[in-house]
Amino acid sequence: MGTGRGVAHAKYHRFAAYAGGPVHGGARMTFSLVARCRRTGQLGVGALTAMMGIGKLATHARAGVGAIATQATMNPYLGFDGLRLLDQGVAPDDALRELIDADPGRDVRQTGFIDHQGRTAAWSGALTPDWSGHAEADDVVAQGNRLVGKETLDAALAAFTSQDQLPLAERLLVALEAGEATGADTKGTLSGTIYVVDTEEYPLWDLRVDHATDPAKELRRVFLESSAQLLPQVLALPTRENPLGAATRRALGHQSS
Repeated sequence: MGTGRGVAHAKYHRFAAYAGGPVHGGARMTFSLVARCRRTGQLGVGALTAMMGIGKLATHARAGVGAIATQATMNPYLGFDGLRLLDQGVAPDDALRELIDADPGRDVRQTGFIDHQGRTAAWSGALTPDWSGHAEADDVVAQGNRLVGKETLDAALAAFTSQDQLPLAERLLVALEAGEATGADTKGTLSGTIYVVDTEEYPLWDLRVDHATDPAKELRRVFLESSAQLLPQVLALPTRENPLGAATRRALGHQSS
């Protein structure tokens, strides 16, 4: 494919560097992963960025459907519309092509798609800030812009694929930590997020560090605290198959005693 047509088919793809002039208005570094856990079917997104509040607009996932990250000069509708197409059974490559072809800002967009089968696709626009590109492995695709180099994505993917015994949320965290250790963004990082869906319409994990001097370290702290305090509460919520849930049962049992 020519420069600026960046749907990924190869294991690794790099795009023409942005050369000459300032970074595009609104563009900030992000590197992210979208991934599937083959054991559980969970889907998720992990990201670190030099802008604040990355979890608000960059991460999109739906249980049993897929996960999408949208970044660089982001267009959140790539996430919303991408999940709609994946839910209709459109393959990630075809869904991404349809949306990118219709997006007049495609040259400054970057996005990664994965569906519930583990099929991936990614796009890095020709004018996303150097270093920019994306890379794939089994059940995961990573993408980043304004990075020190491809080593950030290589390190993140190696960490993710080597830790398949961990829950998906922690695998994403380990991958972000490994990518960050390479130097990642040439301007440093400011916020981070991990978003994972399991079987329900609400997320299993929704961790956000909106503004921190070391967001990867803060994500680790929040992950550990949430593992002990929040995750048990989420697991006790009602589900579609169990409209009471463990927490409701305990509450009703307490009230009737």
